[in-house]
Amino acid sequence: MSRNNHNKAHIVKKVEATNETLTSRAGINLFTRYLHAIQIIPLIELLFGRVRKNSKGASIVELFTQILCWHFDGTCRHLSSFDTLAKDPGYAASIEMDHKHMVSSHAIKRFFNSIPLRFSSMFRMLLMRLFVWRLNISKPELIILNIDAMVMDNNDAPKREGVEPTYKKVCGFAPLQMTWGRFIIDAIFRSGKKHSNHGNDTAKMIHRAVKLIRSKYCQDVPIIVRMDSGYCDQKLFAEMERLQIGYICGGRFLPDVKSYISSLPQKAFDRHYGKTEEDIWEYCEFGDHRSTWKRFRRAIFWRPLLEEKRFLLPGARPGTMIYTNLGMGQAIDEQLKKSGYEYLTKSEEIISSYHQRGTDELVHRCLKDFGFEQLPFKNFAPNAAMYYTMLLGFFLFETFKEDVSNPVVSISATPTTLRRKLVDIAGKIVRTAKQVKLKVSVAVMEALNFKELWERCAKAPLLLWT
Repeated sequence: MSRNNHNKAHIVKKVEATNETLTSRAGINLFTRYLHAIQIIPLIELLFGRVRKNSKGASIVELFTQILCWHFDGTCRHLSSFDTLAKDPGYAASIEMDHKHMVSSHAIKRFFNSIPLRFSSMFRMLLMRLFVWRLNISKPELIILNIDAMVMDNNDAPKREGVEPTYKKVCGFAPLQMTWGRFIIDAIFRSGKKHSNHGNDTAKMIHRAVKLIRSKYCQDVPIIVRMDSGYCDQKLFAEMERLQIGYICGGRFLPDVKSYISSLPQKAFDRHYGKTEEDIWEYCEFGDHRSTWKRFRRAIFWRPLLEEKRFLLPGARPGTMIYTNLGMGQAIDEQLKKSGYEYLTKSEEIISSYHQRGTDELVHRCLKDFGFEQLPFKNFAPNAAMYYTMLLGFFLFETFKEDVSNPVVSISATPTTLRRKLVDIAGKIVRTAKQVKLKVSVAVMEALNFKELWERCAKAPLLLWT
């Protein structure tokens, strides 16, 4: 047989439709199964059941299940995609939903428009409960939190309520977010003009988190909060000292601080070596007392010596300064000592810890990869609700990686990577002998250990509501 004749046997000569239930997102069933296993949907119904004014239409369970799966899927970011999904029986079967109960984009818009802004506290409470859930699973002996504002660029979007100029020179929203490792554990949705330490939002957020950790997890676990210079405020420092927690906060180079550092002799600086040969810094520390402060606070200044394997001239070395209460004889020092983390009070360790803020900010990048920056509604309240459902979906996405997909997809994998590897797979839903079966190809079953992942979903740790 010639080569051409051999190829003719594989040429597609006809296209036909089929009535079989097929799906291109078979992996979404793992996430749906995971949601039911941890029993988060009944808790959502308990919190948001009051949103529905009558019994007509989709229930809260059906709405949130489809919204969370839509966020997890991430194929399309337009609300109109709900109309397409509502016509796809394969997708409905994948998320274990009756095809008749699939909602349209108009139902989704009505739902978000019906959620008042005061319900933001419900979303925040749910996020914090999820945080306590993961604390009791991982049982950390040290909790490091990061606080920062994340700019959501809506510069090209039509006019939105709350979209205002931000410090990044784009118009958008600027929510305040608290992170713990890969998780966003609390957030306040804000307009773009609200700066990092606007009002007392940050102090209230920290107080709320510390109170929950002390009451629901451990009373004496050391807590350290990392922040950039936008949060350099003695009132905030005093509040964290009152709460007996540690802080590492970026400082501002005011004229008198610059003058003092410039006057220091070279012998006042010590060397700090990073993980690579090029990572060499010099640092000094001193006590600083601003005119409005009631006490001295520990300040550490450092600057790099090398850039691209070449030494920098003294006048060309960019510097960084931070304020901290670690190593000042406060309650946090005793907590660190009891937990075996006393070394964190050393200057080099504090500098290394502040350098890890770059890793903390990767969470914001992952959130934007998971979701979107341009919010769809004109009014502030429905956009806030959409934002919080995105945070909720992102938190569950991260726990899903830990509890289910870790054997196949790394915990550090980005949302796009997991979706391409685990969600976008072909499947067939078969109903036979009073059972519903999801069938995937042998290649997928073996490459992804799909059956093992499916079984891990059922064994996911239960979300306890205490």
